[in-house]
Amino acid sequence: MFSDIDPRSPTPLYEQIAARIRVAVASGELAPGDALPSVRALARELRVNPATVVQAYRDLAIDGFVEMRHGQGTFIQEVPAFMRDEERTAQAQKLVRKLLQDAARLGLSAEDIERAFQAEAGVEIRE
Repeated sequence: MFSDIDPRSPTPLYEQIAARIRVAVASGELAPGDALPSVRALARELRVNPATVVQAYRDLAIDGFVEMRHGQGTFIQEVPAFMRDEERTAQAQKLVRKLLQDAARLGLSAEDIERAFQAEAGVEIRE
């Protein structure tokens, strides 16, 4: 689940961890009641400081995605459908923003990307 965490990214590691968990909740990959890895286990797996994982889990708790139970662990909470929808929309916008930034670096226009997207998705191109 955390294979896309990038220590070289300008996005702080705790934000990357929290974002990946939000996506997993929004997509149904993680369900209410599911336990997250312990702070130590995840820190060891990702080779990060445990404080980084704690910060990610705290942010998720503040946003209502997880519940931290002292001595028991961190568990996914029931997230309202509107929050899952908002998270999916936010992630889609981030993907599009990154795609357009990468395209601009290559000299491609938004129209070039739109045509490529339509061709890949099998959508009839409107002229």
